[in-house]
Amino acid sequence: MSYVDFLSAIHKKTTRDYLARVNDADFPKAKAAALAKQWAYDYWDGDRRINYGGYKYDGRWRKVADAMVAHYGLKPGDKVLDVGCGKGFLLHDLQEAVPGIIVHGIDISQYAIENSLETVASNVQTGHAATLPFADNEFDLVISINTLHNLYNYELCAALKEIERVSKKNKYICVESYRNEEEKTNLLYWQVTCEAFNTPEEWDWWFKLTNYSGDHSFIYFE
Repeated sequence: MSYVDFLSAIHKKTTRDYLARVNDADFPKAKAAALAKQWAYDYWDGDRRINYGGYKYDGRWRKVADAMVAHYGLKPGDKVLDVGCGKGFLLHDLQEAVPGIIVHGIDISQYAIENSLETVASNVQTGHAATLPFADNEFDLVISINTLHNLYNYELCAALKEIERVSKKNKYICVESYRNEEEKTNLLYWQVTCEAFNTPEEWDWWFKLTNYSGDHSFIYFE
C-alpha cells in the first residue's frame, strides 16, 4: 500500500472562505448539509453555497486520468471501476486517454447517473459502495475519490472490504482528512456530507482493519 497523490493539484485550485460558508444567512451550515445529503440537484448543480454550484465537464480530470494510466499501466481491454463516479467525468477522460479501456461507475446519486456524460451513461448505475454489484476480482483498477468519508463507520468498513474484493490487484482511494486542529476546523466548516472524520493515522487503522491493500491519498483543508 502506497501514498500516491493524484488529486491535490485540483483540490488546491479552489479558493475557500470557511467562515462565510458556515455563517451564510441564506444557507446556514445545517440547511446546506441537509440539502446536499439528498444527493440531488442542489448537491451537484444548485447554489455554490450548498456544494458544487454547477458540476459541469471542463476537462480538469484528464490530468488525473493520464497520471493513473501511467502509474498503473492501463491498456485497452483493462476494466476500471469508479466507486462514487458522480457524472462520470473521470471515466470519460480515462476512455479518452486509453481507447478500448472498459469503464464502469457506481454512485448513490440517481441525479448524477441520470445526468452523466453520454459517453459513459451506459456503464454507470446507482448503488452503494458497501454492496458493490460486481464479481470477485473483476476489475484491473478500482478507484474511489472523495466518497468513502461520506459513509458511516459500519458502511465504511463494508465498502473498503468490497473494493478489495472486486479488484484483481490495483486500487486507489482519496478521502478527506486532517493533521491538526486548524485543518479539522476548516474541514468541519467546509464539508456538507462527511461522516468519517479521521486523521491519517485513523485512516491507516481502517485500512489495516479491512485488509485494504491498495493505494491512497488524503485531501486536507489547509
